[in-house]
Amino acid sequence: MSRSSLIALSIVLFILAVWELSCRSFNIPDFILPAPTGILSVAVFQAPLLLPHVGVTALEILTGILLSLAVSVPLAMVMFAYPSMEKAIAPFLVASQAIPVFALAPLLVVWLGYGIASKVLMAAVIIFFPITVNLLEGFKSCDSEYRVLFQLMGARFLKTMRLLYWPWALPHFFAGLKVGVSVATIGAVIGEWVGAQRGLGYIMIQANARLKVDMVFAAILWLSMMGLTLWVLVGFLEKRVIKWK
Repeated sequence: MSRSSLIALSIVLFILAVWELSCRSFNIPDFILPAPTGILSVAVFQAPLLLPHVGVTALEILTGILLSLAVSVPLAMVMFAYPSMEKAIAPFLVASQAIPVFALAPLLVVWLGYGIASKVLMAAVIIFFPITVNLLEGFKSCDSEYRVLFQLMGARFLKTMRLLYWPWALPHFFAGLKVGVSVATIGAVIGEWVGAQRGLGYIMIQANARLKVDMVFAAILWLSMMGLTLWVLVGFLEKRVIKWK
């Protein structure tokens, strides 16, 4: 383990130790702030209850990621190929992120119902912006000398996109994808808060209404694990794809 990893682990353990000691020393009730050991105990021993809801939320997040990729990648390519399209679409991209997600979630539930569709779309709306913006900036950052070289060699746009622009933009793409997967849980959970019968967001709302704060934290722990797992998987994929980085 590297030195930076040890420092990060030490900081996390220190915060957890202070949290645990504070809860025990000041006798803080569990319905206000449960101790980390209590949260971990609930997350582990209530796993049979939580895992089906973890699966639902994970399905929503993964489907939202795929949907966002299906939209953001072609959109970034079109905006790069036609600068006039970028000028026309950019305000709508910014507006989609300026709208509070809590304001959009109820509308999606009304339009798409209480099923998985509204949660998938909610996650996709949050994810696609960083992927689109980073990929577009990656295309734009390509060295002009390489562009001129491909033009002199008579390469068409699609061939130049495949052999030059895409390899050049891959680091930017994966940077945007990392940001996207790290916030993907937000969209899915907010959608479940507004209206759902399954998922970790549903569990959190039900537990909060019953003052089962330890269950709320256990659901948050599972969500954090899902986010970290997606981050690690994207990082692993990045190393496999961008071997020259």
